[in-house]
Amino acid sequence: QVQLVESGGGLVQPGGSLRLSCAASGTAFTIGAMGWYRQTAENQRELVATIFRFGNTNIADSVSGRFTISRDDLKKTVYLQMNSLKPEDTAVYYCNVKSVSVPVRTYWGQGTQVTVSS
Repeated sequence: QVQLVESGGGLVQPGGSLRLSCAASGTAFTIGAMGWYRQTAENQRELVATIFRFGNTNIADSVSGRFTISRDDLKKTVYLQMNSLKPEDTAVYYCNVKSVSVPVRTYWGQGTQVTVSS
């Protein structure tokens, strides 16, 4: 059974850094993409960053230059390094995994709270 376990969220001051981790288990399929989304109470869930099968990445304009996505293939873990954090980065961050096979299967982590505040 596929499980995505997130960790690394918390409270940080503006300008600070956090690193989120998402460890996938039970994936008997080839992973096509791993990524991070975020959501606030007033906004829809939005894509933050994605890393694809062969290592290419997409980063949202709002976090470009501040956030970096990476992965450890052996651990099946995706990371989101968040630097120069701003209050507007405050959200629940969700890990997402998609299969290569079609129809594409998608899975979500439980979410981890990131709060950027003085």
